Amino acid sequence: MTADPLPYPLRLTGTGIVLREWQPEDLTDLIALLDEPEIARWTPMPSPFDEESGKAYLKRAHQGRTSGSRIQLAITTDGGRPLGEVLLFSVNHDLREAELGYLVGHPHRRRGLASAALSTLSGYACGTLRLRRLLLRIDPANVPSTLVARRCGYWLTGEPPIVQEGPYGPTRLETWEYVDGRSATRPERQRNVAYRRYGGRR
Repeated sequence: MTADPLPYPLRLTGTGIVLREWQPEDLTDLIALLDEPEIARWTPMPSPFDEESGKAYLKRAHQGRTSGSRIQLAITTDGGRPLGEVLLFSVNHDLREAELGYLVGHPHRRRGLASAALSTLSGYACGTLRLRRLLLRIDPANVPSTLVARRCGYWLTGEPPIVQEGPYGPTRLETWEYVDGRSATRPERQRNVAYRRYGGRR
């Protein structure tokens, strides 16, 4: 039995954000967002990220969206200029799980955009798509990303790290999970690897 494709087009609204489909006219803003060593350090983006890279990226995003194989949305505050991206991919319908990712351009960080976008898409994935387990893959040295994950209710698992090569060297990706939108209890937090490593949130 073939699984239903992911919804397209899609527009989601969260606290202070609007998540929308990428458009061809976003090319200039996309290049400005992704042509940054800090993003290339933690993701498999090409570096430098030029016009050719941008056009190829938008083409792949469009193909993935129209085929229903992934959700890939621009993060905006009002449906206008893209400030980042959030995505859902590698969906396993049998296990009811998928992987998510997010990024925000350097000038737009420290505004809560990544947390708002991840929270909004996670809620949609569990509520509307009825996925049971959501995953993030994050290098522990990428501290801002780990803080976003924890803030949105994700918890570090004990799964072996995944080594991924990038233009600035390898990354060692650890797996974080969010299960059924359920908040962990205090005993669960104390047992959790992330809680022991990064400490309790005050």
